[in-house]
Amino acid sequence: MTKSCLHTHTTFCDGKADVETMCKAAFAKGFESIGFSSHAPITKKTGIKTLWHMKDEKLDEYIDAVEAARKRWKGKLAVFLGLEVDYIRGLCSPSDTGIQELPLDFIIGAVHFVIPPGNGELFTVDESAENFRAGLKLFDNDGRALCEAYYDACNGMIAAGGFDILAHLELIKKNNARFSFFSPGDGWYKQLLKKTASHIAGAKKNLVVEVNTGSIIRGYSLDPYPSLDMLKLLKERNIPLTQNADAHAPDHLGGGYETAQQSMQQAGYTTMALFQGREDGKAVWREESL
Repeated sequence: MTKSCLHTHTTFCDGKADVETMCKAAFAKGFESIGFSSHAPITKKTGIKTLWHMKDEKLDEYIDAVEAARKRWKGKLAVFLGLEVDYIRGLCSPSDTGIQELPLDFIIGAVHFVIPPGNGELFTVDESAENFRAGLKLFDNDGRALCEAYYDACNGMIAAGGFDILAHLELIKKNNARFSFFSPGDGWYKQLLKKTASHIAGAKKNLVVEVNTGSIIRGYSLDPYPSLDMLKLLKERNIPLTQNADAHAPDHLGGGYETAQQSMQQAGYTTMALFQGREDGKAVWREESL
């Protein structure tokens, strides 16, 4: 099985290693390619400050660093330049002109933030347990309302477009094992999955959904994002998948891939998509047998 990871973070955002160290690790593990996807800056555009987004003033340096690595590793490891871009309704989106004008090979669209109804205070679903508990109170501890807000944001991002890969779908489940604020088996939750799967299938631009093993690597779950239930819905709609580690350190690269492949196979997939680059403004993929 050809190895690749397009969802990779470095010290330009919340990663633990620099670009060159991650390239060396990918090469040592026999990877065909690596794509860098730093959390895109959001402070200048939205006023939001976090500890995990790249600073606005670091963007040019980041692009230069990845481009330099592409040249150094030519012929040994394909290096791609990307960003993981947040969608926050009314504030920022992968479709924003400032993002679309960058010389990127690929864009990962991600939902981390949700907005409680009747409350302008942002809540990050990808939070520590302590902060998640506090954020859930913004929804009056209503797990269904939180899930509905999350998938509404996902559907809004899909409609807006401007990205190639849909990141860690069902990230909302990250803290559910600890707090049990909803049951993935409930009918209303399954309906949310179906609605989002249909939105993906109906997107104007063909999207690839990542099977993200970050939850396995970090010990939050034994399964990747999205769940087997969602993977089956995506298969019914012929939506292509790729696998990513959401790597924040060298040892994350390739972590959980065997489990991800098993999940894809259980859902009925026989192939997955491998990124080949960008041509004429479009992402180019090839099919790889599972």
